[in-house]
Amino acid sequence: MTVTLADVAARAQVSPATVSRVLNGNYPVAAATRERVLRAVDELDYVLNGPASALAASTSDLVGILVNDIADPFFGIMAGAVQAEICGPGGRAGGERLAVVCNTGGSPERELTYLTLLQRQRAAAVVITGGAVEDPEHAAAMAAKLRRLGEAGTRIVLCGRPPVPDTGAIALPFENRGGGQRLTEHLLGLGHRRIGYIAGPEERTTTRHRLEGHRDALRAAGVAEGETVHAPYDRQAGYEAARELLRREPDLTAIVAANDTVALGVCAALREAGKRIPEDVSVAGFDDLPFCVDVAPALTTVRLPLHEAGARAGRIAMRREAEPPERMSVIPGELVVRGSTAAPRI
Repeated sequence: MTVTLADVAARAQVSPATVSRVLNGNYPVAAATRERVLRAVDELDYVLNGPASALAASTSDLVGILVNDIADPFFGIMAGAVQAEICGPGGRAGGERLAVVCNTGGSPERELTYLTLLQRQRAAAVVITGGAVEDPEHAAAMAAKLRRLGEAGTRIVLCGRPPVPDTGAIALPFENRGGGQRLTEHLLGLGHRRIGYIAGPEERTTTRHRLEGHRDALRAAGVAEGETVHAPYDRQAGYEAARELLRREPDLTAIVAANDTVALGVCAALREAGKRIPEDVSVAGFDDLPFCVDVAPALTTVRLPLHEAGARAGRIAMRREAEPPERMSVIPGELVVRGSTAAPRI
């Protein structure tokens, strides 16, 4: 049920006019009264209407795209593809939609804040990219927020993110677990048995799924799990984590990195330690970002169709492509073998 200004007024025990004055900030209101009104707004999750044109049309011409880090090619590629697809019939300004890219910095709190701001603007659609934070409290808050957005008429697409049940959101998750399994199977097939793993942040779904795939492959082959280090998804973290792996297990013959950017840091740490790639240590990444073919040797990785996934999310958000059955479609990854992996020296 939609919360009205009258509901807020009743909760705060003031008149609707007083609530309006507090929210619009155009008339002096006693501090205690203002605090009471704002507390009622928070408790009821009341959303102030956006521009009158958006109110009349139920939704606006705005589309929100949430990313962890727009400077990361993983997110930049998807965001660019979404934005390229959101133009089309139905808008009131020549068919275009206004794309707003919201950079969360990986903060769960900022993720919720952006969704609230987009809700206030009656966004036509919201596309949320990348993995989710596995915290029960945050997950519950996200589910509640997505439900409210959907009830208000906003189309929600999760691109590269697992589904959130009972919210109406359409999910296009990546096959991270299967990709992680195939990557480790490739190394095992080459003869590697001492494999280090650099995982991403522990609270991320992407981290867990890729690591589960790695462990599945080891378990199926009867190979003991090697050392695992968790680190952020960036180059410096990969460099430092690789040094830690070498300290713990100097004789390892392969390192699997959480993503390609982390793998760059791994390669730098190995070279600094006097290790040759792949003669001494094989290195594998994940995502197949554009620079993978330019490093020396070129990086073995799992290719995720980031541009295609983003474009599809954009079309579904704009209702120009039918939503998948049961509101979910898993996007597979493809193993790409290049020069950074080879059989270990005997």
